[in-house]
Amino acid sequence: MNPSVSLGIVGAGIFAVLIFATLASRRTVVDPQEFIVGGRSFGALFLWILLAGEIYTSFTFLGAAGWAYGRGAPAFYILCYGTIAFTLSYFLLPPIWAIAKERGLLTEADFFAERYGSRRLGILVACVGFAFLVPYVTLQLSGLEILLRIAGYSTLNSTTTVGVAFALMTGFVYLNGLRGTAWASVVKDLAVVLAVLFAGIALPIRFFGSPAGVVDRVLAVRPHWLTLANDLSAQGTLWFVSTVLLTALGFYMWPQSFAAIFAARDGNVLRQNAIFLPFYQLMLLLVYFAGFTALLVVPGLKGPAADQSFLLVVQRYYPSWVLGLVAFAGCLAALVPASGQILGAASLFAKNVLGDGFGVATNDAARLRATRLLIVVVAALALAWWLAARTSLVGLLLIGYSGVTQFFPGVVMALARTRPSARAVGAGIVAGIIVVAIAGWRATPTLFGLNVGLFALLVNATVAFATNAIRRSRGSAQLATP
Repeated sequence: MNPSVSLGIVGAGIFAVLIFATLASRRTVVDPQEFIVGGRSFGALFLWILLAGEIYTSFTFLGAAGWAYGRGAPAFYILCYGTIAFTLSYFLLPPIWAIAKERGLLTEADFFAERYGSRRLGILVACVGFAFLVPYVTLQLSGLEILLRIAGYSTLNSTTTVGVAFALMTGFVYLNGLRGTAWASVVKDLAVVLAVLFAGIALPIRFFGSPAGVVDRVLAVRPHWLTLANDLSAQGTLWFVSTVLLTALGFYMWPQSFAAIFAARDGNVLRQNAIFLPFYQLMLLLVYFAGFTALLVVPGLKGPAADQSFLLVVQRYYPSWVLGLVAFAGCLAALVPASGQILGAASLFAKNVLGDGFGVATNDAARLRATRLLIVVVAALALAWWLAARTSLVGLLLIGYSGVTQFFPGVVMALARTRPSARAVGAGIVAGIIVVAIAGWRATPTLFGLNVGLFALLVNATVAFATNAIRRSRGSAQLATP
């Protein structure tokens, strides 16, 4: 046990990646289009790396293993929803990109404002997106704290260390924008793949002979661990199906995902990514094997503590340098996605709230300054939330998904020739968010067995349809009046 070795590897690795990505992204002139959407120039490989960097986060690295450890079969929802989302993206994302390219859009809120002809709707989308990105950034901080605490063998103040690491990443985003995040994702993706291969193959082989051996052992010790409950319980079959649907529909509704979509060179780049991104899902199988191994080797972890399960196995049974390399990969899986999320939230508020709402920061130079200032603000808010209320990684993720998925009906209807009114779309979003907020306040994860986020989405669509129908009927009545 040598914390100086493991932490030294983590610190040196993070610093080297930040320097590499900063130097790699210094060749371009920085303006809002370059800073926020990478100049709309990313090819298939570079965009694949960026999307993988934003999609596969510390949640994938720790949260999936934590749920395999603490919940069993319900964790398989994580494997399902991405594959469905990639299929949808093949058809959905290219027309979104084409509209953004033609109109010069920079943010998700711009898309709503342009398609529905309403700045107010754009401001609403910006505020909702901003609000729900904060817990997603907080998720990365929770993962980072776990990684640093275990890498330091609980000998250092992990809260202070998280603050320092996060400050470095915030400064990195402040300087480099989306292109810097994409270059950092190059190293992050390679490191995470190697770490997950180790965790999902080496750990089961060492303790149980093979990945199949650990599954057999789990079934022998807990026969029903890999079977969903066929009832209306908190993680029963109906919850599973509704959660897969909710998260698949919300997969690309995050503001940072829209920034990545807008960064593509053309629509075919997005179609190619829809074809090849599913291969990344294979990593999740290995993460499950790591979680099942930890369940048998270090049993007894409860609640959010399950997120640290397989790292504890590495800490107890492997040299410090191995722990350092695994923790380094995990820290990148937290910090690199956080950079895109912070940039997404900051650009929303700067462009659509300050610019469109208050007429502040409306030229390129002022917008760039406002975005950079808000990067610091978003980071501070996420850090404050993390310090005040800590929950499991999956819990944080589902909070965010319940919110951003409320954009899905509006995005789909925006691509139709005949679109509903901005008021109808806005009313639907507000209704859905109210349901999510009430459920969160009452700590109710399900309603009638459904994931509450999907129930909110149904309310959203119903309110939008009803509001639009009422508006049209009133319009028809007025026309019919002599």
